[in-house]
Amino acid sequence: MTSSVPEWLQAHRASWKNRGTTRPEFAREPGPGQESVWDYPRPPAIVADQREVTIVTDGLELARTREAIRICETASPPAFYLPPESVRTEMLQPSANSSFCEWKGPATYWMIGGSGTSQSVGWSYPKPLAGSETIAGYFSFYPGRIECFVDGERVRPQAGEFYGGWITNDVVGPFKGDPGTGGW
Repeated sequence: MTSSVPEWLQAHRASWKNRGTTRPEFAREPGPGQESVWDYPRPPAIVADQREVTIVTDGLELARTREAIRICETASPPAFYLPPESVRTEMLQPSANSSFCEWKGPATYWMIGGSGTSQSVGWSYPKPLAGSETIAGYFSFYPGRIECFVDGERVRPQAGEFYGGWITNDVVGPFKGDPGTGGW
């Protein structure tokens, strides 16, 4: 199930300057086998990724899949979304946190059940906006709060407490949220 996109949100989306069509001169040049996040489009691309993605918490495997989806959006490192059947959802419990993404809609946040902390480690979009239906019910995780791996490479977190992008050796920035970026 998806939600329609209201006119006010369509107007906000149209206001973005960088849309992945022209790389700004401050963007780093990607090397062989790398992607520049400044080449990612806006609205974001939804890309199937068959690399092995693993999520670990306190030495326990929370999720594993080769059927992840990457959301590739201008200026941000991709966020990987995992199908619900690949996640041990019994280890999660809903968090009180919430947010709204201009492309994906209202997010539900998740924390590790019984961990004694209220910090969210991941999120999902149960009813995404039109255009993001593919990720309905999928889970993504904060690599700064839980161990995330792509083909064995430990993911580095995107700067800032809010952002959930996954930095791996195959993406270059600068990334939205890096010091001095003003969040873009």
